[in-house]
Amino acid sequence: MSAASISDPGQANWSVDRIPYDAVDRKMVCDDTVLFYLMSSASLVERASGVYASSLAEFFSDDSEIVDWLVNSWEREELQHGEALTRYVKAAWPDFDWDCAYEGFIAELAPLYTVSRLAPTRALEMLARCFVESGTATYYRMFATLSDEPVLHEVTSKISADEVRHYKHFYRHFLRYREIEKPGRAALLRTLWARSSEIDAEDLVYAVKHIQRVRHPGLRWQRSEYEAVRNASFRRMRQHYPYTMATKMLLKPLGLSTTTCRIVTPVIAPAARFFLMR
Repeated sequence: MSAASISDPGQANWSVDRIPYDAVDRKMVCDDTVLFYLMSSASLVERASGVYASSLAEFFSDDSEIVDWLVNSWEREELQHGEALTRYVKAAWPDFDWDCAYEGFIAELAPLYTVSRLAPTRALEMLARCFVESGTATYYRMFATLSDEPVLHEVTSKISADEVRHYKHFYRHFLRYREIEKPGRAALLRTLWARSSEIDAEDLVYAVKHIQRVRHPGLRWQRSEYEAVRNASFRRMRQHYPYTMATKMLLKPLGLSTTTCRIVTPVIAPAARFFLMR
């Protein structure tokens, strides 16, 4: 499939200012510690998207089509996701000093977001972005499905839809650069494996670290605190995560035939569930 055959997925058509945050039912979520960590860490990471977008724009600096979309669409929408989640966290858990947590988080994370940390080629970086977008799309889809709190359902539904569109954009550019660079399937698999093995990604570790520092000032940070939050989150997610959707999104860039994908998806999806349950 050529890049020309993939239509432009479009742009977001919603505004964070139209989300009724004053209607958040705090009684449904205020005592849910796992949900608090999931939403607050996601809000910190999403609000840091501007730093990563700058690195991507530098990496693709001579490709005006990609840079224009990254700067004028993707970055804006990712920052809107961060703002939407931030407002939700502040409405649901008003005693949490989100701004203080973000200040420490971005100061520690920003120096890591450099071009040198990206994949070695443009096709492989686009593939890596497909992996990340498949993760975020399915993550927010899960919460949109499970959320009994109406405002959280609305926010996560809108973000998930955006992330699916972002995946389609990155996939379209992946196809274009795959035709130019012609990476072998082994290189594609290595890239996917490298990203999948980053399950303890630095951004999430730092997010939990600075959330903990705000919630428990004066206590010395230990990585075991992150691991406890991570394990509790996985227990919440493992029964409801959309494994089949994630598997299909991950397999698509490998260029497998429709028949092959139909055969392997029911096999790989349970394996992905097992991996998350570990």
